[in-house]
Amino acid sequence: MRQPTSWTLAGACLVSMTLAGCSGSNTRGAHAGYSPGVRGSTSSAPAPAPGDASTDALIRAEGFRHQGDMDRALAEFERVIETNPLLTVAYLGAGDIYRERGDYETAEQRYAAAAKVEPRNFDAQFYHGMTLQLLNRVQDAIRAYLRALAIRPNDFEANRRLAMAYLDLKEPVQALPYAQRSVALRSDSGPARANLAAVYVALGRYEAAVTEYQQAAELTELGPDILLNMADALGYLERYAEMASTLDQLLRIEPSPAAYERMGKAMFKLRRYDQAMLAFSNAIALDASYYPAHNGLGVCQLNQYLWSKGQNAGALDEAIKSLRRSLQIEPSQPRIVELVRRYGA
Repeated sequence: MRQPTSWTLAGACLVSMTLAGCSGSNTRGAHAGYSPGVRGSTSSAPAPAPGDASTDALIRAEGFRHQGDMDRALAEFERVIETNPLLTVAYLGAGDIYRERGDYETAEQRYAAAAKVEPRNFDAQFYHGMTLQLLNRVQDAIRAYLRALAIRPNDFEANRRLAMAYLDLKEPVQALPYAQRSVALRSDSGPARANLAAVYVALGRYEAAVTEYQQAAELTELGPDILLNMADALGYLERYAEMASTLDQLLRIEPSPAAYERMGKAMFKLRRYDQAMLAFSNAIALDASYYPAHNGLGVCQLNQYLWSKGQNAGALDEAIKSLRRSLQIEPSQPRIVELVRRYGA
């Protein structure tokens, strides 16, 4: 579940992207697959040529891999590593299989070894960065991506993932040039545009963010997190009707407390108060611990009391109950504490 926000509009949210789903065959581009020798290298001094036994083992490994027999492929790659520890492609092949299996620790070790053997090998540096990012070693991942980009400055994935890594560290200023470059390199990439939009949100450039989200939506189906981020950006711009429309699309895909809470805010700003209360109640029904929804419901109930010029005492009682529930969940809310102090005495 997303981190709860206060009753005020949520802050900039990062694009959650699924790193683990990126397999070697889908991300290597022109340097896909495995062939005996150096893969993705720009080194002026080539790695040592494999001997006949190593060459045969690499050919067998590639064959097993294409047949889907990953156990035998991995065994061949590991055999080559034992007999020829300076052969980069064997480390890369083994690393890819470990990564695809979700064994990121071992994959990271193999890619690190490949990068040590051949520092100017792009694949070694890039995939080392990817596994470090998967292991949440983001600072180390950034260093590896920068080494990869020193070899191949205009690689789309390296630029995009480096921007994501900087966003993970909440450093949007550093992320911006890499996010922009990834869009320039592949303007038809929805994920790249959504990533750039997230950077703009973090920088407070909401108009630019909405433009990128809209272009991303034309290129790919937006996931729940991206739709929620887009709704937040529209809210910052006070474009509440568009915010509500975006949230309606999100709620059809994946109802969540955060989505209902944002819908409640949009409805409140559009002065559709009954719909706002319903949305906040739906959020609470999904997750009673989601305190921003209690805040929203409490504010609606408090307004009912104020609009009645103090006659609707029941609305005031319900408002204070809602706000106190919120404070029980998250005590550190000065504005809510002040409302309870003012109206609940």
